[in-house]
Amino acid sequence: MNNAPVRTVSDAKREFYAHHTRPINSIYRRVVDELLVEMLLLSVNADFAYDPLYALGIVTTFDRFMEGYEPESDKASIFNALCRSVQSSPEQYRGDAEAMKAAVAGQSLDDLKAQFDNLAEAAHSGGLRGTLGTVATKEKFKYSRPFGIGLYTLIEAVAGEDLLKNKESFEALLRDLTGKLNFSADKLSKDLELYRSNIEKFAQAQEVMKDMLAAERKKREDRQKAAEAEAAEVVEAVPTPAEGGENAG
Repeated sequence: MNNAPVRTVSDAKREFYAHHTRPINSIYRRVVDELLVEMLLLSVNADFAYDPLYALGIVTTFDRFMEGYEPESDKASIFNALCRSVQSSPEQYRGDAEAMKAAVAGQSLDDLKAQFDNLAEAAHSGGLRGTLGTVATKEKFKYSRPFGIGLYTLIEAVAGEDLLKNKESFEALLRDLTGKLNFSADKLSKDLELYRSNIEKFAQAQEVMKDMLAAERKKREDRQKAAEAEAAEVVEAVPTPAEGGENAG
């Protein structure tokens, strides 16, 4: 029996900042905080089990919501600290996410749907079908929002824009796939609706932030130019030694 104390959000945050020591910029701080809390709460849940689709959801969420982060070089450090904060490996998350994307590369939606057939036989086969089979045959599968986003990332990779925008067709696809995974489509549907809405809102917030930063930068440049012009006027007003000598004579 494991009597180790359950790790808290404070524990995870301390671990995070032990690995990433630089401050996190403005609107991105909330993204990182929410991901950290979500990953921590899932990691200490007795029914939760890490799987590659969950990893894909975490990686996709991080990459999409951290797009445009400056300095760009800090993003890898932040992701590393996120994974370390829940005592996981960033290499495993990235590797599993890439394997899931590679599994559907060049495929059609029908190809993806075919991977959901006869999942009882696929539980120990490895790869995407093995992951799906494990979920479908698990007695107590703990659904999570990142898992849902991971699943959506695969759908997004193979489905046309028309299907993604057609609510009725999209909902029918979700019901079909979740039916084969043996969990309800309702929670997944709500999570994806919120996720897609948040992506749009965050993109708008990023544009507002860019405009604010550009305006602030222009103000600084204008102040600098005004200061330089004022200094130039002062210099011009000061008589040169030669002029001073002529006046004195």
